[in-house]
Amino acid sequence: MIRLLLGILLWGSWMVSGAGIPVKSRQILLVIAPEWSSDHGRLYRLEKRGKGWRPVGESVPVKLGKNGLGWGRGLHGYRLDKGPVKREGDGRAPAGIFSLPFLFGEGKGAFRYPYRRMGDAHRCVDDRRSRFYNRIVELGKVEKDWRSAERMKFPSGLYRYGIFVAHNPRNVPGGGSCIFLHIKKPNGKPTVGCTAMGRKELVTIMRWLDPALHPVLVQGPLGEIGKLLPANLQLTQLR
Repeated sequence: MIRLLLGILLWGSWMVSGAGIPVKSRQILLVIAPEWSSDHGRLYRLEKRGKGWRPVGESVPVKLGKNGLGWGRGLHGYRLDKGPVKREGDGRAPAGIFSLPFLFGEGKGAFRYPYRRMGDAHRCVDDRRSRFYNRIVELGKVEKDWRSAERMKFPSGLYRYGIFVAHNPRNVPGGGSCIFLHIKKPNGKPTVGCTAMGRKELVTIMRWLDPALHPVLVQGPLGEIGKLLPANLQLTQLR
């Protein structure tokens, strides 16, 4: 149903306003959920060729926050319209436009995009009282001042590969932290705020990302996605 509705919106003469996608960005990871409360959606890869945007490859089913989506903090600014707002620990994935600073994983990595290898000592701090809030740090290299942080070498392997999302880049306390695109749980359950998918699909996306094309993540419910897309984005085919 979401693909049908999206097709109705994008195949016609409908044009969108856009709200924060840099002019230099020529790759978009577009994630669309049916509603604010949806814990699932689909991811589309888009690339700008000449003056128009075109889909790349097949769309991918993704799992979102267990409580759906909420407006996040990113390139679009903050809250654009009615709808919930992303906060720390609310179980929502952020809606908006976000840059993608680097990839990460447990191995050496063979990607053209900036990549950071995670080890046993790496943590992403989600304690809003810490001066390292919403940052990845390495134990032993900083003075610990947090009570809560995520292990980046995740025991279950969900972070074997991942993409760091620049949500809440100013690290506003309580604004939400440690948002990634990562491998989904084997049981298919939703996340606590990230966007998850199959390992094969994630690696394909990581290999496709090109730093020279300044990719961004655009994520939101179907009814709001038009506020986030560039004005010249007209799709003729969705897969």
